[in-house]
Amino acid sequence: MIDRRLKQLRLARGFSLEELVAKTGGIVTKQALSKYEKGQMHPSPTVLNRLAEALNTKAANLLREPKVSIEVIAFRKASRLPKKELARVESYVRNALEERVELQELTGSTLSEDIGGRLPVRTLAIRKLEDVEIAAEKLRNNWGLGLNEISSMTETLENHSVHVIEINTPYKLDGVAAVASTGRNRVKAAAVANKAGVPGERQRLNLAHELGHLVLDISGNVDEEKAAFRFGAAFLAPAEVLRKEVGSKRAFIQSEELFMLKQKFGLSIAALLYRLRDLEVISESYYRGWCMDINNLGWKQREPNEIQPEQSNWVRRIVLRSLSEGLLTADEATGLLGTTVKCDEPLSLMEKKAFLRLPLEERRKRLAEQAAKFASIYEGKEVEGVGGGDFE
Repeated sequence: MIDRRLKQLRLARGFSLEELVAKTGGIVTKQALSKYEKGQMHPSPTVLNRLAEALNTKAANLLREPKVSIEVIAFRKASRLPKKELARVESYVRNALEERVELQELTGSTLSEDIGGRLPVRTLAIRKLEDVEIAAEKLRNNWGLGLNEISSMTETLENHSVHVIEINTPYKLDGVAAVASTGRNRVKAAAVANKAGVPGERQRLNLAHELGHLVLDISGNVDEEKAAFRFGAAFLAPAEVLRKEVGSKRAFIQSEELFMLKQKFGLSIAALLYRLRDLEVISESYYRGWCMDINNLGWKQREPNEIQPEQSNWVRRIVLRSLSEGLLTADEATGLLGTTVKCDEPLSLMEKKAFLRLPLEERRKRLAEQAAKFASIYEGKEVEGVGGGDFE
């Protein structure tokens, strides 16, 4: 497996052949690396270990068969990405989803079962664009959301084995969707990825849009991107709820009202107006007038009252849990999170007795310090050797 695994990890880390040679300290040549990746040569144990170290993984991970196969089923804006960046992003998504499935298996969460019933991958039939409304409602009901507002799209997805992955890239990238499965197409997990650093309202719709690519079975006569976009908007702002808020027909809407709707549904003004046009709450001409206003006001690039981007804590939470339960070593946890992790040792009986003998005020002070430490860890800040950080 060295050829495919080596190339995937190298691309996922964003290394060229020359850069990986440098990371190994020059123990291997560019030509040899190229032959490894083509399956024409195999590295010696010494070189294999050095490659694994440079790629921040175990040597065994370069040799073993993946437990799942990863299929990238949607890659918006891919044609605009340079070929090298396209390969890097796809490899990063594949590798990240593989790691998350391994963490699922480690904690016994979902790998042993087929989650296809809860995540109907490409099974919600769309024969005309309007079918998307029914599909969004069906998935919301399947996930027990009803008509409730979705306060966190990221948490909603991750609660249903759809992992959220952020991509750091200087290029325009709206989103990627991928599925992990084993034999007989048993779905074990999925992923939706989008560009890091975008406003929360755009992030939420991007994630819901990619969810549409995952679950919709779109016939050839329906525009796939329009269907996925409408699904995303319908999933975040169900027609029944939106009409209850604004009415079934409107000739005019105040901008302040739109900002209130933005906060309620977590959608941009532009997306809300598009949604209201789709539902025929506002006319085509009124919608187009608003589009010109948005362009003139400069809101096309950045809207006022931005929503804070959502953060995914699934990996960090599962890694820390696995570390606490002895399923991972501190070094393994550090490798998965990309930041130094220190395991807090449980207190011995003697230490507990010594703590209880302290004056009440001293005990309170120490507990407060410990609480502040864990709060900082949860927020991803570096505290006493425990760090948080971004994908880069």
